[in-house]
Amino acid sequence: MDAESLAAFGFELGVLKRVRRAGWWQAGVRDPESVAEHSLRAAQLAALLAAEEGAVPERAAFLALWHDTQETRTGDLPHTAAPYLTKPEPRAITADQTAGLPRASAETVRAAVDEYETRESPEARCAKDADKLEMLFQALEYRATGVSTVDEWVASAQAGLFTETARRVAEAALATSPLAWRSR
Repeated sequence: MDAESLAAFGFELGVLKRVRRAGWWQAGVRDPESVAEHSLRAAQLAALLAAEEGAVPERAAFLALWHDTQETRTGDLPHTAAPYLTKPEPRAITADQTAGLPRASAETVRAAVDEYETRESPEARCAKDADKLEMLFQALEYRATGVSTVDEWVASAQAGLFTETARRVAEAALATSPLAWRSR
């Protein structure tokens, strides 16, 4: 095992705690969530969606956990950047990121990113839905704090959902307050 390369990759992954989700600045959010904060809730939601959809919760959570790790190298690129940039290929970035890792670790991360990107497995579809639902929840939470310009994030999240469970969760989220959990 190459402990040094694992340690270096661990430090690189720490960058995700400092990379802010840049699109929220365009909505007027002064201190947007980090990519790591987004990824944590997305992984948790992926497990729940997978459980309800009859998929493997642990696998869905694992895929969601790795879905944005490439942003240590690119930062979080908002959708408004798309007309000006070629979208980086997540699998290529992941291959570069993991090139120095021991084979088993590199293959584990690369396989997870590839599965997430192809969306062929039910777990990958649940992970992608969790990514969209997390964005929807965050938009509604920002709206509750007075940020009124989140409608495009809400619409984008709803439009990208694959599973019936995710669509029902989105409808429920839209019909309630982000603070409703306090009364449960």
